[in-house]
Amino acid sequence: MRSTVSGHTALSKAHKFSAAGLVTVAGAAALTFALVPQASAADAHSMSVKTVSLSAQEFGVTQDGELAKAADDAAGQAQVKAAAAVKAEAKAKADAERASRSTERKTLKPAAKPAPAKPAAKAAAAPVKKAYADNLDGWISESLDILRAKGIPASYDGIKRNIMRESTGNPQAINDWDVNAVNGVPSKGLLQIIDPTFKAYHVEGTSWNIYDPVANITASCNYAADKYGSMDNVNSAY
Repeated sequence: MRSTVSGHTALSKAHKFSAAGLVTVAGAAALTFALVPQASAADAHSMSVKTVSLSAQEFGVTQDGELAKAADDAAGQAQVKAAAAVKAEAKAKADAERASRSTERKTLKPAAKPAPAKPAAKAAAAPVKKAYADNLDGWISESLDILRAKGIPASYDGIKRNIMRESTGNPQAINDWDVNAVNGVPSKGLLQIIDPTFKAYHVEGTSWNIYDPVANITASCNYAADKYGSMDNVNSAY
């Protein structure tokens, strides 16, 4: 109950107790109030530290990431440079090899190709020997071909006419009674030529046998051409 003492309101014990309780409660409340701000400040500081720490960690992660990325970039660039260097070295080596081969090709002469085998020279066909009859006409014709080749003048008629007068066409005829025979050098053959004259006027390519009809005619015509201009100009013993 409330009582008044000296103009003040007196508090009963119960009221004091209640007041004390209120004071206690108020003190507790004040304490609580005082502690809460302090706890909040500590928590805020802790949170701030944590945040700072987190930020630092995040910064470190970010920084590490950037460093790692930079390192990767540097490594990649190094690999690229290394690959480029290897490629450049390979190209230089290939260029050097090509240059070396080119130099060798210019320096070394190609092996000479064997000359193509020449076809075997055909054996020169032997001149076909003209066939002459083995008679007076044949002998005169063959002798005339030789005389023309040597440039010695004569004619078929002039030769035959003198043969018929000298030997009547007998290649083995011999004169053993005229002056030549007396002197030991009888006239012989178709045109009755003596041995010394035959040998002196023998025509190359004919026989050295004075009785050979072609050789006898040819040598006699050669002698007549030298002494009379031609056998055609001979009309008697010569």
